[in-house]
Amino acid sequence: MAWIYLMLAGLSEIVWAFGLKEAHGFSRLGWSLLTIAFLIVSFYLFARAMRKIPIGTAYAVFTGIGAAGTAIIGMLFLDESANLWKIISLVVLISGIIGLKLVDGGAKSDEKAGDA
Repeated sequence: MAWIYLMLAGLSEIVWAFGLKEAHGFSRLGWSLLTIAFLIVSFYLFARAMRKIPIGTAYAVFTGIGAAGTAIIGMLFLDESANLWKIISLVVLISGIIGLKLVDGGAKSDEKAGDA
């Protein structure tokens, strides 16, 4: 369940980052409220995930999902540039996120240490 929380936290980060852009310095009430709501949801879910996932892995995955997702949203919906090197870099970033998930064996040992 911790990994689901972490994925949802990362997706929420994409929403609040986009909302922050659309809020125009918190001058648009609707976007500002949406941004604040998703900030809270994002960090709540991130905190829940860190109960079971080591902080280094959790933070890297959380920020990686947010950074990659926000960059993709920018390219798709905000007319930000998309070139070969940017796409290759995003693939490398996403590969790193997947790699962290696949090699994370520390969650079980942290769970046991927390119970002691």
